[in-house]
Amino acid sequence: MKLILTTEVSGLGAPGDVVEVKDGYGRNYLVPRGFAILWTRGGEKQIESIKKARDAREIRDLGTAKEVAGQLGALKVKLTTRAGESGRLFGSITTGDIADAVKKAGGPVLDRRRIEIVNAIKSVGSHKVSVKLHPEVSASVDVEVVAG
Repeated sequence: MKLILTTEVSGLGAPGDVVEVKDGYGRNYLVPRGFAILWTRGGEKQIESIKKARDAREIRDLGTAKEVAGQLGALKVKLTTRAGESGRLFGSITTGDIADAVKKAGGPVLDRRRIEIVNAIKSVGSHKVSVKLHPEVSASVDVEVVAG
């Protein structure tokens, strides 16, 4: 089955890529969730608009990605949220919260989909978060969660 990806799918490709996948994977997973659309001659025209949108969001090259990684490494991000007596949060910290906190701390604007939280952040304290800036460059950010 030939599909055009509309969002980044780990291990498969980036938005605007034309990929060949097994019928069941495409029909039952990628298309219903909006990760891809069926490839057609008309859909071929949509590839350009998808790629333009991706280029606007994406970090251009390896040098820029390394520069942004250096900025993120030196950044101290502090998130204030509601927590109980024992330091346990009411809810958890999301990737969107982290992207906003990085921006407020004077860091670069990050796409929340590039931020990876290994273990859910549900307690007050210091946590490490990974940011995938480029296929070859990842940065880690120290996030300090305090009760407010």
